Amino acid sequence: MTQELIGYARVSTTGQKLDVQLDALNAQGCTKIYQEKRSGKTANRPELEKMLDYVREGEAIVVTKLDRLGRSVADLANISKLLDEKGVGLIVLDQGIDTTTPHGKLMFHMIASVAEFELSLRYERQMEGIAKAKEQGIKFGRKKLIDRERVHQLREKGLSMAKIAAELDCSKGAVHKILSAYVA
Repeated sequence: MTQELIGYARVSTTGQKLDVQLDALNAQGCTKIYQEKRSGKTANRPELEKMLDYVREGEAIVVTKLDRLGRSVADLANISKLLDEKGVGLIVLDQGIDTTTPHGKLMFHMIASVAEFELSLRYERQMEGIAKAKEQGIKFGRKKLIDRERVHQLREKGLSMAKIAAELDCSKGAVHKILSAYVA
């Protein structure tokens, strides 16, 4: 039984043409080709999602270049994991990657390992930055909720919205919103 090849072609803008990619995918023998004109920076790529949902075990996805498939190395690693779980191969024509072969799998898993390493480094730097910011007194997380009852009590005492806001460490707009909701 021959392996069914499913193509995916993408360009970043509507002004670009898919012709070169489509020709290469057809020449490779793709029986079905998904195509879209969307930036690779966006996670919203409906045709990619349809293709990933469509492919079945024993099939292979074909792209002309790796960057046509994923937004980042981490994105490619996630797609690779999904394909691996489904038993679907990946063939990247211009880079000579074919995960249906042992060498191609090795090459792709090396890329995935680099992505995982990159994510770990980014997380480490993020945690260092957060720790430094906390040392400098910067607070993280959602602001505490304003005690609505306290706002009304202070207003009944005759405090202005500005003084209530200062007392409760919130904005005048937040005080106004609470007071106008009470009246309405």
